[in-house]
Amino acid sequence: MSLRTSANRYAKALFDVALQEKADLAKIEQDLIVAGEVFNANKDLRHVAISTNLPEANRTALVETVADRIGVTPHVRKLLVLLGRSRKLNLMPDLSVAFSERLLAHSGVVRADVTSAAPLSPEKTKALEDSLAKVTGKKVELSVSVDPELLGGVVATIGSTVYDGSVRTQLQRMRQDLIQQ
Repeated sequence: MSLRTSANRYAKALFDVALQEKADLAKIEQDLIVAGEVFNANKDLRHVAISTNLPEANRTALVETVADRIGVTPHVRKLLVLLGRSRKLNLMPDLSVAFSERLLAHSGVVRADVTSAAPLSPEKTKALEDSLAKVTGKKVELSVSVDPELLGGVVATIGSTVYDGSVRTQLQRMRQDLIQQ
């Protein structure tokens, strides 16, 4: 099983429990991000937390100490201890992302990665956001980047769906049409 798949399962379980218990989902999301950053930033801590040489009781105590120091919610603390016991703290970055995606979906928000040939004005960004919201039926959170190789237009990616309105793609299609005729 891939790390991403395992992380998604843990994120789903945590989300479902937190939702059922009416926990503060935004706080849990922030705690997951912070915990992931702590374990990623400290190579020695990461190594000790997944080491097979360290007795489980010591590894658990270490994870509990870290969780207490960074002040995470009880839900995140329990998850960290569980991951520590099974030496799966390396899932934290993917787990954090998976939880955030679940929280957005639960809130009726989708992320859209938009690449444009030139920087977009705030008005055009808002218009694009509104258009994508109409298409998806959800609130859209944009992440905008610039790629001059598009020549013009924009490419928007929402999940696995790509809306390609770039001049580069239109020229490629015209080229293929000319070749096929």
